[in-house]
Amino acid sequence: MSLTLYYHPLSSFCWKALIGLYELDVAFDKHIVDLGDEAARSALLEIWPMGRFPVLRDDARDRAIPESTIILEYADRQHRLVPTDPDRALECRLRDRFYDLDIHVPMQKIVGDRRRPEGQRDALGVAQARTQIEAAYAIADDQLRGGAWAAGDSFTLADCAAAPALFYANKVVPFAAHRNVASYFARLGARPSFARVLDEAQPYMAMFPG
Repeated sequence: MSLTLYYHPLSSFCWKALIGLYELDVAFDKHIVDLGDEAARSALLEIWPMGRFPVLRDDARDRAIPESTIILEYADRQHRLVPTDPDRALECRLRDRFYDLDIHVPMQKIVGDRRRPEGQRDALGVAQARTQIEAAYAIADDQLRGGAWAAGDSFTLADCAAAPALFYANKVVPFAAHRNVASYFARLGARPSFARVLDEAQPYMAMFPG
């Protein structure tokens, strides 16, 4: 098969790529990368020197495509995840960045801090991350008054970003008080692509710190 996704089934940004690829019905192989294994890490570095996943390897074109958003744009040949209308496409991409940068990244700050040894934790950084997530929840709650999905009435790239961001963020900064966000997340949970990702991740969930 031409396409291979290098990923880990517990990685939130890998979830984003998987959700989109499943939505697009793309045929691809999956290769789990254990960054704790030196050989596996070295193999990933050969494909993408930054050493981050997900990375999509396209053997037919002899290309490696890193970063979840770029992977989905690369695979979205029929514009099913990014609208063709320029204004709607811009809004979709803006909300993709919003969920990645204002919920996903600060969530990772909090989770990463839990992995640090006692005495090396960043209480101020965690507090700032919580504040950023709470502010983002309020913005998302207002945005979600306008449609069933993150960028309107259709499932898009923005929803691929929102699903893993909200899943993990809810574990560290619950969003139950934000009714539109909570209702939206319930809709995401019923989406077959996201449900499939969650099912595949279950054997690894015990590894999540909290």
